[in-house]
Amino acid sequence: MIRPTGSWVAMPTPFKPDNTIDYAGFETLIERQVKYGTSQLFVLGSCGETSLLTVKEKKEIVKEVIKMTKGKIPVFFNASANTTEASVEFAKYVEGKGGNGVIFSVPPYVLIPQSAVYEHLNTCMSSVNIPCGIYNNPSRTGVLVEPETIAKLSSNNPNFIVDKEAMPYVKQLVQVKRLCGDKINILCCDYPDYSIVIPTLAIGGNGTANIGGNIIPEEVALFSRPWDSIEKMETCRKLYFKYYPLLQSLYQLSNPIVIKAALRILGLPGGHLRRPYLDFYGPKYEELKELMEKLGVIEKYGNNE
Repeated sequence: MIRPTGSWVAMPTPFKPDNTIDYAGFETLIERQVKYGTSQLFVLGSCGETSLLTVKEKKEIVKEVIKMTKGKIPVFFNASANTTEASVEFAKYVEGKGGNGVIFSVPPYVLIPQSAVYEHLNTCMSSVNIPCGIYNNPSRTGVLVEPETIAKLSSNNPNFIVDKEAMPYVKQLVQVKRLCGDKINILCCDYPDYSIVIPTLAIGGNGTANIGGNIIPEEVALFSRPWDSIEKMETCRKLYFKYYPLLQSLYQLSNPIVIKAALRILGLPGGHLRRPYLDFYGPKYEELKELMEKLGVIEKYGNNE
């Protein structure tokens, strides 16, 4: 089974001015990730404005993106929905279309206890045979998937192979690693307020599930490599510290507001945001542009892509 490692980039959904999905733009962004060494892609996550897409649009994206990525780069799709039944149905659709894997999260807003978290995720994972993972993001779902729940799910589902973590607790990473060992690959988000990229790799984690790779794909691919040598560790620290201010800036507003602004600065397809998001402009936009210029991001990645 494909096990995400290194840089796992969460892709935005590019829109045309009329709010329809820009598939030509999608392909441009995907080819760019392939070119700069990204290990795999994550589509229909929060960076992809998944909550603002219809089920029909999501299924069309699955179908088209699989065509674009087949034989080039593995792609996992978010199969999360507000109900267990809807999550299962979508996961089966992805499997039927040939997707490399699916990711589930706790449904937002309902604030279910751990017993229900286990039942929900266990039902979802056992419904398909392709690789599965969880997106553990309590800031968006309101519920933390506890390490003991993750270990129980791992014991019951051999296709559960990746834990995508987005929380500020290093102890969460340590406990998942202690309880699951190498059965599950641990990747963390590059959200700088959490600052868990270095700790994740230090405890034997496998990389990052990031949005920064949309803007600096080669650098993120390099600092996301598992630490199996001193050289990789030193490169990781050097690059992560250098680009930390940019990662902070990309998260100054809810994802993917600033990511799409940065893509516009680079002259890359990304389109506008769907309402109720508003496109990012003004003094903070100019500061972002100045920072990207200062770090050499515009010179390296701008205009000619």
